Amino acid sequence: MGYNQQQTEPVILRKLAHLLGTAVKNNRLDIPAEYGSGYCSGFVFNAHMRMFVFHYELHEDVVVENEEKDASPMLLFKFQHIIHDSGVSQKVSPSVLITTSSLHTDTAVPVHSNTATINIEIAPDHLSGLFDSSAQSPVLQSLLENTQPLLFEQMVLPSLQKIVDEMLSTAVADTFKLFFLRIKAEELICRLLMELEKRDEQQLYALNGRDVATIYKVKEQLLAHLDTPPVINELAVNAGMSPTKLKRLFKQIFGNSIFSYYQAFRMREAAVLLKDEQLSVSDVGYRLGFTNLSHFSRVFQEHMGMKPKQYSRS
Repeated sequence: MGYNQQQTEPVILRKLAHLLGTAVKNNRLDIPAEYGSGYCSGFVFNAHMRMFVFHYELHEDVVVENEEKDASPMLLFKFQHIIHDSGVSQKVSPSVLITTSSLHTDTAVPVHSNTATINIEIAPDHLSGLFDSSAQSPVLQSLLENTQPLLFEQMVLPSLQKIVDEMLSTAVADTFKLFFLRIKAEELICRLLMELEKRDEQQLYALNGRDVATIYKVKEQLLAHLDTPPVINELAVNAGMSPTKLKRLFKQIFGNSIFSYYQAFRMREAAVLLKDEQLSVSDVGYRLGFTNLSHFSRVFQEHMGMKPKQYSRS
């Protein structure tokens, strides 16, 4: 049985097209030049799953009324910094935000002026039917229950990036396009769930917007000062949280302790400085706050699988 093009286009995409004085063609809205550049595309795979690709720049933010706010609550998988422009260096590591409906649902959807994201929304009961959930981890169980506000961030591994690149670049005939995209979307979600299942949290705490914003400010502070190891008590004072709450919520969201998260990004930055900027091992070590180059070499090898000098020549 064939499908009706109108039924595969998200209502909110047509609403945005109307606001911008244009139309959706083949599930894609091209931004008119007077409003900006780029495109939005959207696909309703079935009653339980849909996907949006946002890759545009607008002259100003736009607010769209969400006519589908009364639909079944969906889980959101939001892929950030994952659409690569040719010739443009990637400054921010790609990641995925995974949220329950109570943390992201609203009656109006702000369309920000500059974005390059892929959003996949899926009903939790439909998702739980796609895999054996009889022995699920506490993290997966809480996600699928979808009863409390939760957010998890997962870094994008090369295997995930490859799927996204295939999704965006593979030429597929209209006959198979929706089928192809749905399979790729499900593959992305499957791989993410496999990573989430590895997390060892036994108890999860409901989040609110204020706590999430605070934890992300702590994250930004860590990444802005990779040459200075974090001091938990200082971070907690700045965050207005107890050290216990700060450590607990940070690990719940990012799946790693504050110091381990900091160290992983520190080594990613070291890799960029060694390979892309071709700095010497000693320059990189000292720039990132190491006073002992043997210690730097040992930490780098633990994270990257080879010593800094070997990596710079690979």
